[in-house]
Amino acid sequence: MSWTTIKLVDQLVKIVEPSRVKFDPSDLDYYGKDWSNAAKPDPSAIVFPISIKEIQGIVSLANKLNFPLVPSGGRTGLSGGALACGREVVVSFDRMNRILNFDEADNLVACEPGVITGDLKKFAESKGLFYPVDFASSGASQLGGNVATNAGGINVLRYGMTRNWVEGMKVVTGAGELLDLNRGLKKNATGFDFRHLFIGSEGTLGFIVELTLELTSQPKDPTVMLLGLQKIENTVKTLTIFKEKLNLTAFEFFSGTAMQKVIEAKALSSPFDHIYPFYTLVEFENDCERQLNVASALYDKCISSGYVVEGVVSQSQRQAENLWKFREGITESIASHNPFKSDVSCRISKIPTFLRKLEKILGGFSPHFEAVLFGHLGDGNIHINLLEPIEMDSQKFQEECKRLSKLIFKLVQSCDGSISAEHGIGLTKRPYLNYSRDDAELNYMRGVKCLFDPKNIMNPGKLVDI
Repeated sequence: MSWTTIKLVDQLVKIVEPSRVKFDPSDLDYYGKDWSNAAKPDPSAIVFPISIKEIQGIVSLANKLNFPLVPSGGRTGLSGGALACGREVVVSFDRMNRILNFDEADNLVACEPGVITGDLKKFAESKGLFYPVDFASSGASQLGGNVATNAGGINVLRYGMTRNWVEGMKVVTGAGELLDLNRGLKKNATGFDFRHLFIGSEGTLGFIVELTLELTSQPKDPTVMLLGLQKIENTVKTLTIFKEKLNLTAFEFFSGTAMQKVIEAKALSSPFDHIYPFYTLVEFENDCERQLNVASALYDKCISSGYVVEGVVSQSQRQAENLWKFREGITESIASHNPFKSDVSCRISKIPTFLRKLEKILGGFSPHFEAVLFGHLGDGNIHINLLEPIEMDSQKFQEECKRLSKLIFKLVQSCDGSISAEHGIGLTKRPYLNYSRDDAELNYMRGVKCLFDPKNIMNPGKLVDI
């Protein structure tokens, strides 16, 4: 440990207990990275605050001694937003993991930022309610990180992004000031709502230290249809038909390659006699017999129109969960292939054009690449996963993928889409932000960053350059 680090640790232990400052190499490596593995972690120390007062002390010290801070939640991000590779102090919220109180009249729950997403979902269920933000990493991701990246997931079509459920928050800005934003109000017409600046800011403006989140009623008898399709453009045509008369809770799509990977990795039985080029998964609330009749009629319409070849519908909650396994198991089933991931979005009306052009780009770029496509088609979000060929050097694979990324981002730009639908910008997509934001927007983003974090100590190098 260097002399500089020793002096830094001496100052940190005046703010938090010595046992809550870590600097062993194994701790630095574990807490200094996220799931992106975008660069080698190199933090100077890890600190575990347990109160807002301690966080303010850490931020004040960082301003005084001019050292950078990186927030650390569940570290499940894929864009390097929680990566510490420049001797930063990592501020882990693992110890700030309490559900503070629940207001039954307002259906509002106050939480510390380190609460695991899945734990809040369980708490909501214990109250007969529902927290709708859901995704593959909900068992490890933390609420603070969800809000900092405006996380989406499988329920966005019906319930919207994380932003829709944040009714209040407390933040410690980069200047060390504590702000109490909106205070759980449904109506508040008092000017700028800074809450929405911090949602999606990826820790670059300050630390989220407390959240007030809204819960809602539980969905009634969610029913799932899994459909096999021959053509990629038929995915959107199928969505259009089902949206006509059903209030969908989810509409997912994935490729036949994705289905094959899940079946092999999870030892699942194929739902049909053979693998189709594409699949869609439709979920709706089957709260009365009429809903199922409507869904059956819409399915028949898709069959007669030639958009769908074959389908199956769940007859119980267990069957619904089993059908979801084909979609939810994709990420884990391809993890061993070291996938290069990109998540993008565009308006639903432009998705057929986007998908057709994407197929041409992927097909013409490299015959060695195997692409796995899936996503939340109902809200325009496509996840593109390129699997690393066994015979290709990892560094060359990454270089090739970066070249391909530029082609994909140019396509996204031509469709007026976003280069990041729900994974954030972080470190890995920062060089490409201009594909989604023009120069004027970027300058205003830099101005907001300087206002809340004048010394650039909060997660520097992420999201936007200053």
